[in-house]
Amino acid sequence: MPAIASGAHVVFPTPQGYRGEGVFDNLWKLVERWKITFIITVPTAISAKMQRPIDADVSTVKTAFSGSAPLPLELFRRFEDATGISIVEGYGLTEATCLVSCNPPAGEKKVGSIGIPFPYTDVKIVKGTADGPIEATVDEIGEICVSNPGVYPGNTYTEAAKNVDLYYFDKYLRTGDLGRIDPDGYLWITGRAKDLIIRGGHNIDPAEIEEALLGHESVAFAGAIGQPDAHSGELPCAFVELVDGASVSPEELLEFCKLHVHERAAIPKHMTIMDELPKTAVGKIFKPDLRRHAIIRVYNDALLKAGLAARVENVVDDKKRGLVAQVEANGIDQAKISQVLGGFTRPWDVIPVE
Repeated sequence: MPAIASGAHVVFPTPQGYRGEGVFDNLWKLVERWKITFIITVPTAISAKMQRPIDADVSTVKTAFSGSAPLPLELFRRFEDATGISIVEGYGLTEATCLVSCNPPAGEKKVGSIGIPFPYTDVKIVKGTADGPIEATVDEIGEICVSNPGVYPGNTYTEAAKNVDLYYFDKYLRTGDLGRIDPDGYLWITGRAKDLIIRGGHNIDPAEIEEALLGHESVAFAGAIGQPDAHSGELPCAFVELVDGASVSPEELLEFCKLHVHERAAIPKHMTIMDELPKTAVGKIFKPDLRRHAIIRVYNDALLKAGLAARVENVVDDKKRGLVAQVEANGIDQAKISQVLGGFTRPWDVIPVE
């Protein structure tokens, strides 16, 4: 809308945006053809661009805006060194009617932060406690909560259950993102509340694992989640998509993590290399699909080790129970299946035989 209001042109490379066929292979030529001055992008798209040569004149570009997910420092440096284009990181979400904060294009940029709140935007870091929500202090991590002219407390979602406890102090939208505000007023995302890997009560931020993996020259994209574990509840595991033409084994990547993931508890216990990681329309790694993959692998491994022919064939998303594994009993008594899978916290159901 600001582009239209200012009389600028907006170029959409395809109806599917960056996901359209041939976009990344021709992106720099499109920039030269249309003399683009401002690029809106996301970290996964930046990573894809870095796998292509800069085969056109991109000197017209003044700024690239990166949002939707935290931008790894290594990827930030790689992009600016290769293109000479300055990246401005920002933050927004649909429920807050888009943009919330941004690094000043002409002011001090703090790499890795999402900048300072826009005018008329009030951002608070709030911690939920047994005695109710309290505002966090400077540099203290809590949930990012937003109040601005585009936030309307009340029935934000069409599903009533999603509106329960959605606002703090009847004003501030709970974003579900964890973050902190530094002494200079810059906002930093530290993770997603629902993405935290909880290993025996120990909270692990998947971003630490992902940033470490993205520092490997063969890794294009990385996603870390908690896989089910009967002892600890969850254990960290990781999924990667490799740079085109790269060759590296899961074992080599696990060894790399042992050196570069500084928190010992966060070192992944399993590594999966995929042809392509699942992504949303805006380019975020779609972690529910990764969780489904891990549940199927872990549960089937447990059933196999127990000598049972039962198998998990699918994982469905239940509105009340979350991700639920569907088990085909294959003639195995349900009590025996329960002995094996009953130790996991993630629910499961035996699929009735038709």
